Amino acid sequence: MSNQALLERIFSGRRALLKRTILLDALQCFMEHGIENTTIEMIRQKSDSSVGAIYHHFKNKDGIVAALFFAAQDDLNQLRQQYLNEIEQDHSLDFKSIISGVIFSYADWVTQHPDFARFQFSAHFNVSHGVHQSELKQKSQDQIKILLSKIKKIDQDLPHYPTELYASLVIGPTENYCRAWLSNKVQTSPHEYRHFLAEAALKSLI
Repeated sequence: MSNQALLERIFSGRRALLKRTILLDALQCFMEHGIENTTIEMIRQKSDSSVGAIYHHFKNKDGIVAALFFAAQDDLNQLRQQYLNEIEQDHSLDFKSIISGVIFSYADWVTQHPDFARFQFSAHFNVSHGVHQSELKQKSQDQIKILLSKIKKIDQDLPHYPTELYASLVIGPTENYCRAWLSNKVQTSPHEYRHFLAEAALKSLI
């Protein structure tokens, strides 16, 4: 799937066309030159827009970085929810199906959107240590709460872990493999290994 399609899902409608254009070209600049080396002027030239338009929509470069980062995060979250909803509609949720839904959606999203996935990894430090850190923390906590709420619905004796550990335990091995794939250290896509990754995540929790 294209980078443009992702942005159209998150920023839909004709009124958001310029915003999508700036973000799409900014992403290309960040991928080519790195976040630190990219300037507003480089983005302006790439997107053939005005400095005023860029500042109107994003205020500054950090705003562009955050907008791209959260667009990717929101798109991934939507796909995860779609997978979990489909599982719930097909049969009763159990612990294995929930964990599989989380891992499958993550592996598939990274495979489908490698540019955004690479950007997310490279931009995480900027967002988590900048003015948007509280928004990132809140979004992450919200997703953990959604996952835990589904797990609590299961009539099953499961081990209890501190809430802040769940993300690392569930997604850690998959995230590590995705990083290796995105940096061309391994060749097989995360999608092709998603069953093995889901099994590893499940074993780390029970």
